[in-house]
Amino acid sequence: MSATAPVRFAKSVKSDILQKALADYLPGHALPRAFYKDPEIFQMDMRNFVLAHWHCVGHVSMVKNPGDFFTVDIGEESIIIARGSDDQVRAMLNMCRHRGSRVCNQAEGHAKNGHFVCPYHAWTYDCSGDLQRARLMPPDFKKSDFGLKQVQTRVTEGMIFITFADEPLGFDHVEEAFSKSARVYGWANAKVAVRRAYVIDANWKLVVENYQECYHCGPAHQEYSKRHVFARPQEERVAPDNAMHARDLALGVPLDNYDASPAIAQAGQESAASTRSAMFEGYLTGSRDGKPVAPLMGQFKGKDYDGGFTFIDVGPTSNFVAYPDYSLVYRTAPLTADKTIFELIWLVDGDAVEGRDYNVEELIWMWDYTSDEDKKIIEMNQAGVNSAFFEPGPYTPMEIDAQTYIDWYIESMR
Repeated sequence: MSATAPVRFAKSVKSDILQKALADYLPGHALPRAFYKDPEIFQMDMRNFVLAHWHCVGHVSMVKNPGDFFTVDIGEESIIIARGSDDQVRAMLNMCRHRGSRVCNQAEGHAKNGHFVCPYHAWTYDCSGDLQRARLMPPDFKKSDFGLKQVQTRVTEGMIFITFADEPLGFDHVEEAFSKSARVYGWANAKVAVRRAYVIDANWKLVVENYQECYHCGPAHQEYSKRHVFARPQEERVAPDNAMHARDLALGVPLDNYDASPAIAQAGQESAASTRSAMFEGYLTGSRDGKPVAPLMGQFKGKDYDGGFTFIDVGPTSNFVAYPDYSLVYRTAPLTADKTIFELIWLVDGDAVEGRDYNVEELIWMWDYTSDEDKKIIEMNQAGVNSAFFEPGPYTPMEIDAQTYIDWYIESMR
């Protein structure tokens, strides 16, 4: 049996609300109010932009053994990520093929006897999604026709990506970008140390725009700004970044070959881009005191810190931050027009032992602290946008990546 029932979207028609909002958009400015508030536009965001792309949902260490699983939510969709008895990682809609009940109500775990049992009528599925048992169905019922629906899944450098698209965007550009970035940090052999989810009462685009720019870092993230040159205007970053690249070369770590273009899509391919920046003198990594918080990873093993860090962006919702001793998966998951979850997943070397090689509180301090600050300022942003008198203002030069992202979004929605 094979549970390969694909996801199929009904075609959606552009609404008058969306058409007006598109007409009101002024290039070089933030979006009109409707894009951040209207439930109808949110549904079209999900159908025509968000779910049409690839999304990182986690790391393979989260499903290390057959029967291991975890669940993620994106909008109204719940997905089970599980490793089957054939050792394959799959993404299945958390929706029983009988009457649609959620099958799994746990965030993570190990499937008992390798099966998921729907709590409503006890239809039973294995970790490949195949229907194994359907109580009291007639003799001519074909279980093979009723496996859990699946969405396409790709694993690259240990990261699990999924897409809901009928015809997915190409993944080659992502794999190429990861071969020049994630591979350097050894993500394929990493493990998850901590996961934290932050619920933000704001539209998902405000969350993404905030991530894409550091114009806000000076006033809003003083601790981050003390450590990261990226918080400074471009002209002030040149000398420290050049010094960092010189250290890269001296260490023999090929970190100067990144595509530093903005995260815009090539024709038919998922977008993928990365950029590098330096830490301030005296800081080796993103930590409270600037000192290492975990063992060196990947190609840094046996070498040293280069005094830099890396941003990697894939598609509309998946972002990554990498230091030589730990890395972060930064997932933006839209839930409703005014509620978004962003999840942080901290990665360390696969052989690192908690309590011996790293302390969780010190490992997460920098980005847990920063994320709490982000939650506050993004929710304040949404509160202001909610005003009937809101008029979008122009982006500054330090917000060029946010502007590029919004231009990409607008073109996709058109």
